[in-house]
Amino acid sequence: MYRFALIFPALILIAGFAQQSSNPPAAKTPSYAAIPVEATKQPNPVKSTPESLARAKKWWTLDCEMCHGKNGDGKGDTAKEMKLQIVDFTDPATLKDRTDGEVFYIIKNGHNDMPAEGPRIKTEENWDLVNYVRSLAKKNGEAKQ
Repeated sequence: MYRFALIFPALILIAGFAQQSSNPPAAKTPSYAAIPVEATKQPNPVKSTPESLARAKKWWTLDCEMCHGKNGDGKGDTAKEMKLQIVDFTDPATLKDRTDGEVFYIIKNGHNDMPAEGPRIKTEENWDLVNYVRSLAKKNGEAKQ
């Protein structure tokens, strides 16, 4: 009986480690599918005006340009150095199927290697960035939403 009392806990530990090692590791970061439905439906309350775009350009230059590139092509210096694959916002197809709410959520919460802006920027400034990101494809002469 004494042997069983010592062996049984050891077997449970071994079984636990075996089960844990057979499970694949969790994904590093959530996918776009993890964006809450409420966020995808959130409308942009900030009109895309020259003022909104000018405010966003300041944030873009400070926080985004290093990876996303000056014109949004995804070829910023940091992205090149780190060999990051970043989407090209100058391509109208990039955000064609994304709502403003989704773009807002990604800016606020980050995605993959992109850090979250979170509380560092005000809500209105985040919406300005949504407008700015959308404007990058318009500069290519393409109409956007």
